[in-house]
Amino acid sequence: MSSSPPTVLLTGASGVLGTALLAELSASCWVTALIHRCPCQAADDQLRGDLTAPGLGLDRETYRALARNVDAVVHCAAVTDFTSGPEAAHATNEAGTRAVAEFAADAGATLYHVSTAFVARNELTRSRLGRDSGSAGARPEDYLDSKRAAENVVRSSGLPSVIVRPSIVIGDSRTGEISAFQGLHSILQMLMRGMMPLVPLPRGSLIDFVPQDVVARTIAALIFEGRREGEVWVTSGPEALRADQVMETVFDECAELGLSPARPRFVGPDMVDRLIRPAFLADGLPERTLRRFDDMLAMTALFADAPVFPTSLGQVSEGPPPLTRAQLEDALRQTIRHLARTKRLGTASSRAPLGPVPEGVPA
Repeated sequence: MSSSPPTVLLTGASGVLGTALLAELSASCWVTALIHRCPCQAADDQLRGDLTAPGLGLDRETYRALARNVDAVVHCAAVTDFTSGPEAAHATNEAGTRAVAEFAADAGATLYHVSTAFVARNELTRSRLGRDSGSAGARPEDYLDSKRAAENVVRSSGLPSVIVRPSIVIGDSRTGEISAFQGLHSILQMLMRGMMPLVPLPRGSLIDFVPQDVVARTIAALIFEGRREGEVWVTSGPEALRADQVMETVFDECAELGLSPARPRFVGPDMVDRLIRPAFLADGLPERTLRRFDDMLAMTALFADAPVFPTSLGQVSEGPPPLTRAQLEDALRQTIRHLARTKRLGTASSRAPLGPVPEGVPA
């Protein structure tokens, strides 16, 4: 890469990682944001386009001018909603990545493709394990299938490219702020409101998350280093907090907020499937509440006794070092505090819980 500031095309600029990346890149790069719906005033330039349309939804002259100037493409845009269905997930995550790769080839640019560490856990979804998904609308397998397909698009393109695999992305490590709340935020909020009598996980399961600024710093370092190939895992790795450590952090913060929700019990997925769901939940809960519980089962299946993720932190020149457990706990506290401020959890009345903890369930 030349000594002049690189010109970067960023997709997904208004998303969680996109907003963090803009803050990281704005001082040293010229960033053009490809936007679809939401404007992005923080970018140096913005173009309205569409990943699912020919030529990224740009007219021919705009496309050619952009391709002449871009040095690197950072592809963050993706459908991440587990309830979107396979068609929507593949339309954006796979076909959209193919369109971005074609543009990078036309531009002679390096492609930095943001995937997810959870592609390594595709076989842990409930459907892959042969377990009933019940009334769940969440289907992690659709999302993971589309992200694996997108990685295959990148690998088969022949482009200079780097696949970046973050784990769960939480808010900024210093403030907890994030552009949009994610699945983990929903679970944290349910815990803080006393809406989760059960956590369908072994208590020792690792909950791997990384602050958004750590992911952004890693991607920025890859660009400035001129990395042109390989896979980079942005994860907590062996330092990830256990589920019971996450729980203790949540309830420590609840005490600071003046909240006193009931502590849920950890219950393994096997017991949920064999005893709790058929005996206590299937006939006694409103449909919406049961669906919420089944969605939680679908999401937590990706963590139950799962192996440790690899991590590349500390292996990227000028990138962030590996995260310590103390840093991860502090970042989680900041995320909880931001969630509490935004949702006014210290003063808002609690909603009804999922239901009473069934007797006979071990603590």
